[in-house]
Amino acid sequence: MMIKKLTALLLMLFVSVFTFAQGGKKLDKIIKRDYQIIEGTISKISDKTVEYSLPGETLVISLDVSQIARIDFASGRSQTFDVSQGNTNPAGTSPVIAASEIKQNTIAVLPVPYLNSDNQESSEDMAKFAQNDLYNKLLDKSSNILPLTVQDLRTTNSLLHKAGIDHNNIDETPIEDLEKILGVDNIVAAKVSYTMNSGTTSTTYNSGNAKVSDNNKKVKTNDVSTTTANTQVYYYYTVYFDMYKNTTKIYSQTRKPFLAVKDSWMDSISYLLKRSPIYVKR
Repeated sequence: MMIKKLTALLLMLFVSVFTFAQGGKKLDKIIKRDYQIIEGTISKISDKTVEYSLPGETLVISLDVSQIARIDFASGRSQTFDVSQGNTNPAGTSPVIAASEIKQNTIAVLPVPYLNSDNQESSEDMAKFAQNDLYNKLLDKSSNILPLTVQDLRTTNSLLHKAGIDHNNIDETPIEDLEKILGVDNIVAAKVSYTMNSGTTSTTYNSGNAKVSDNNKKVKTNDVSTTTANTQVYYYYTVYFDMYKNTTKIYSQTRKPFLAVKDSWMDSISYLLKRSPIYVKR
């Protein structure tokens, strides 16, 4: 009887551990074109089908790629499926590049990763803001970068989105692939990394008034002291700035702003742009 109870206890413990292990495992996500999301483990991808199994099951299920919009792999990589172009590829490999016609003397501004070095978190909003800032700086200096023209930002971001590329994985994509995707022969790629610190300063103000007694011998003073505490946040940036022409890196600089204020990275972008080889004073 004791042996049976012990066996049952061990079996329950094994099931609990197995269930916990399964629950803690990251799964692949299949996003279908009808917006249904399937979570499981993908075992094979071919030109026509994707094979996967559901959590806790060994049965392999086959799904036609025409029903799939995107796959978000457990590794963090995403793959977008464009059936009209046959844009599929085996799991674990780089996506097939849908090449655009290369427009000569055209420069594209990539999304600008904006990374907190302390926690490795990246801000999508700031990445878009920084990309817009660099794009507008190039437009403002269009006469200084002739014969180059700047690719419209909507076109750039639309082509990148179709290829499954954003600020999170832009650094992992080869420049030659980016030039094919965007159809340009020039690319500017920047990155902003920062850490934050804070300091508190205290300021004390003293005020008082004196009162003379009737016999003019004693002086009474009432002092009032006020202390004000101010907290200042400091931003320590490192700006990385690269330019490419026909897949060749023609300019690469790193700059740390002199001032530790919130928007000081923007000044560094302007400084590096004006000293790049595409900029000519006129």
